Amino acid sequence: MNRDRMLARLEDRSTEWDLLVIGGGATGLGTALDAATRGYRTVLLEQADFGAGTSSRSTKLIHGGVRYLRNGELGLVRDSLRERGRLLKNAPNLVHPLPFVVPAYRAFDRYYHGAGLTAYDLLAGKLGIESTRHLGREATLERVPNLAAAGLHGGTHYWDGQFDDARLCVALAVTAARHDAVVLNHVRVDELVKDGGKVRGATATDRLSGQSYRLAAKAVVNATGVFSDAVRRLDDSAAPAIVEPSQGIHLVLDAAFLGGETAVMIPKTDDGRVLFAIPWHGRALLGTTDTPGVPVSLDPKPLDAEIDYLLEHAARYFTKAPARDDIRASFAGLRPLVRPPDAEKRGGVTAKFSRDHSLFVSDSGLVTIAGGKWTTYRRMAQDTVDRAADVAGLERRPCVTADLALEDRSGADGLKFEDAEWLEKLDPALPYRLADVVAGVRFEMAQTLEDILARRTRLNFLDRAAARKCAHRVVRLMADELGKDEAWIAAQLKALREAE
Repeated sequence: MNRDRMLARLEDRSTEWDLLVIGGGATGLGTALDAATRGYRTVLLEQADFGAGTSSRSTKLIHGGVRYLRNGELGLVRDSLRERGRLLKNAPNLVHPLPFVVPAYRAFDRYYHGAGLTAYDLLAGKLGIESTRHLGREATLERVPNLAAAGLHGGTHYWDGQFDDARLCVALAVTAARHDAVVLNHVRVDELVKDGGKVRGATATDRLSGQSYRLAAKAVVNATGVFSDAVRRLDDSAAPAIVEPSQGIHLVLDAAFLGGETAVMIPKTDDGRVLFAIPWHGRALLGTTDTPGVPVSLDPKPLDAEIDYLLEHAARYFTKAPARDDIRASFAGLRPLVRPPDAEKRGGVTAKFSRDHSLFVSDSGLVTIAGGKWTTYRRMAQDTVDRAADVAGLERRPCVTADLALEDRSGADGLKFEDAEWLEKLDPALPYRLADVVAGVRFEMAQTLEDILARRTRLNFLDRAAARKCAHRVVRLMADELGKDEAWIAAQLKALREAE
């Protein structure tokens, strides 16, 4: 991906795009890829970096959603499990099977959980992974050595999928670009352009250079997650709210707090969510919460009460319980939940809201895709492009992404090492090298220090202290690649400090 060449394509005012997609998270990138592979002329604009919002702040699971079985959402679970199977096949370098244990502290729990997870396997059909089975007490502790042993009867062993969310976002962007889509980060949509009362494009600004652009498009798709209502109000200032944000946070701990390569799922916590403890990049990831009433923000922060909540629950289930001083990093993400008509009857408890997606088309033709979950991004994109094509009067073409392999450079793969220094690690305990910085800038459109530390590598998400320690070296290498000066370096380091 070459950002300058893509920006140059925006300058041609005679171009009319078939689809203009606003939003560069999982849903927007998936929509751009789907549209481009059908042969539609496609452009995507993201105000920050690809996946900078919710899409890089997930629980890192490609899963059906065990708890949705309890809510009776069989269709959502079935579709999610089948999309999980497709991703395991289409992105094997990015998505892999992960074993889970559900501990049983009552004798009946093994059979109760086993029955539900067997149904989970059946809903996956031919795209399933491996069958659920029971584990005795000793076998459960062998898989998860730090699990609390007192009162443990055994566990239920099942399989789901794990991934690196930010890297999958980059893979979607790279694959869309390979199919001639223009995908641009750090370009903000300012206004929607109308003709005859219908949305026919947008004006936008490159936030890095200040350059303005005007784009004509047959259909405009709003795929901006928690910012969906703000974009809808660019179309109609009186548009009612359709999104109810819910905050979920995660804590990153040393691997010893899990004690193995098997993840743990606690099926019910005090707020009705499940609790996950997952091995990820040599660390243990603990989450998540479901906090309603949070403000919409591109960079939400964990609340003290949320951190306490996770630590308290971890102490109930793990022998060696983590404390605040054990937290290597923490992060928060906002779920763009579709607000149900009976939200008040549910007491505003977002844990009870569906994770399914919904499509909305305004009177002027703005197509908004809201809700959903990472696992079903491809199906969401398929539905969105189908609807947008109808709105725009485009020739209907079939979706081809169900069996489409996603391209992943995996950082520095294929890079010719022009400098032996590039092979050096950014931190001795983590896998990232200086070469990953160079590759992120040259091939994956990284433009800021945060793009590199948070998403092309995952240093900010794995170890904040390690990220700060290597920041000066990283930003100077980026400056060499991008042709930036000392003022830019200082501004990047200042932004990193202020973001903490």
